[in-house]
Parts: sequence; C-alpha cells; structure tokens
Amino acid sequence: MSTILVIEDDVRTASEIEAALIDNGCAVKIAADGRAGLLEAVTGKYDAIVLDRMLPGELDGLGVLSTLRAAGIHTPVLILSALSAVDERVRGLKAGGDDYLTKPFEFLELTARIDVLARRRSVAMPETSLRAGDLEADLLTHTVKRAGKLIDLLPREYRLLEYMMRHAGQIVTRTMLFEEVWHYRYDEPTNVIDVHVSKLRKKIEATGAATVIRTVRGSGYVLDAPD
Repeated sequence: MSTILVIEDDVRTASEIEAALIDNGCAVKIAADGRAGLLEAVTGKYDAIVLDRMLPGELDGLGVLSTLRAAGIHTPVLILSALSAVDERVRGLKAGGDDYLTKPFEFLELTARIDVLARRRSVAMPETSLRAGDLEADLLTHTVKRAGKLIDLLPREYRLLEYMMRHAGQIVTRTMLFEEVWHYRYDEPTNVIDVHVSKLRKKIEATGAATVIRTVRGSGYVLDAPD
C-alpha cells in the first residue's frame, strides 16, 4: 500500500483527492497549508506527495518543494495548479517537481500519475541495509549489529557475512564464497574459507547467542535467520 501526503488548502478538493486515493488502495495524510505540509513531508515517510501550487500564506507550493529538495528529501511530488501556462509548468519542474497536473483534472488521471510516481520511488530507493533474523548489516557504513550490539569485523569478514546474508537460508558453497568474496577461481582445495568462517562465527556468537552460520557437510554453509 502506498502512503500519500496531500498538501491542499481547499477542504473540498482535499477531501475528493483523499477519497480517490483511498479507493485506489492508498493511505492518505492531509495537510492544509505549506508549513504543515513541509513539516509532515520532512518527518513522515511517504511514497509520493500531491502538492497544491497556490497555497495560502508565506510558504506556497514552490516554496515547500524547494525547501524539501534543499533538505535532500527526494519524495516524488505531483504539483496541482490552475496555472496551465508552459512557463509555469517549467517553473514547477525546475523547482523539483516530478509531474504537473492542471486544475480541473480527472481523478482517474491523478491516481494513475500517483501510481507511476510511487512505483518509480520503490524502484529507485537504494538498498542501505540487510537483515537476517537479529543480524543487521549497514551497507553504507559496513557495520554489523546483532540484537542491537555492534560486532567488530575485519573488511573480509564483513564481505563474507554480507554475501551470506544476501543468501540467507540458502546453501553457499566454498566455491561460491571464494569466487564472490575473494574474487579468485576455486581451483584447488584450501581451508582459507573454513578459517574465515570459523572466526566470523565466533564473533557473531561471542555474546552467547544461538548459532546462525551452520556447516553443511560436503556442501558449504547456511546462514540461518531465526526470528
């Protein structure tokens, strides 16, 4: 279900947009002016924003949009406006809008445009973390926690665990690990994988927590992801 923020000062229009989006399977939050909308957009998590261009007060739609983009918030925004001139559309898009729909409009078209923006966001959102049971790996900082406690891993150990977390619940062979983590061909027997897995396992289980890396004889390893 997509969650949509609607920033619209006209009560009737906001209510009609809300009803159309709910009928389309969305969850909706309404903000009646620029300041309230900006606060909600900054603090909440939304798949898309419907933003009225002509909001009352000192913070209009373009002001809200410019502030959001300057703050590094890239939630897709559909601008609604009675201003249909080409230069107004260009101003809206240059301010950071993703789409522009002029009033009056058909609600079917509005919901279709929102669907496109919400899908675009879900595809574009980068993966920043991995979870497997109570293990969490931060892909940006290359840090790992178990049950909220930081685990001190060497770079190779981190890459080994990351690969196993990406394949949690599946058997990963020594050949797979050697080629994907070490980036070498696995041409002859070596215990380098077993040594690193053993050290990694000890660090993960240092707090006395249950085993998560299981050896599968003759095959390789499985990282279990218990609840």
